[in-house]
Amino acid sequence: MQKGRLEAFSDGVLAIIITIMVLEIKVPHGETFHDLLPLVPVFLSYVLSFIYIGIYWNNHHHMMHTVTKVNGAILWANLHLLFWLSLVPFVTGWMGENHFGPEPMALYGFILLMAGVAYVILQNLIIKSQGGESLLAKAIGGDIKGKLSPVLYIAGIGCSFVSNWLSGLMYVAVALMWLIPDKRIENKME
Repeated sequence: MQKGRLEAFSDGVLAIIITIMVLEIKVPHGETFHDLLPLVPVFLSYVLSFIYIGIYWNNHHHMMHTVTKVNGAILWANLHLLFWLSLVPFVTGWMGENHFGPEPMALYGFILLMAGVAYVILQNLIIKSQGGESLLAKAIGGDIKGKLSPVLYIAGIGCSFVSNWLSGLMYVAVALMWLIPDKRIENKME
């Protein structure tokens, strides 16, 4: 099967996820900048989640450039990834509305962890389908960031019950780590 429908569907779902997140930011009932202050946690949680969705879109886009064909397992793995990402607007809203409370922070980390696991499953199924000598397999290499991310997510989940700021720092660290453009696939395609 060709990959075009998978890419188009994934792009559409990710665009809807971002749209839902921004629609959750409610307009205040005042006309001063002071009236915006209660929205600061909501806005900060939106920014972090927007960055995460952007990172997933970017990496998914690059990964799909290495794919020559898809099969049923890849389609289901992609849906599995989209499932976890589709929960990001809910947990983003809960976290922002409750000023980064322990339980919302823990659930946010859990959703991020599960999205990361789903991405690795998709990546591994693509490599299995394309072969161990495929472009993606060569580009991934040791995947230090991929191995460090779940550790930081789990640490962030644990820290959420001690310090919501330390927990948030863990999630921001993972985002920053992946925000730096990953040239592994681009370098292998040249």
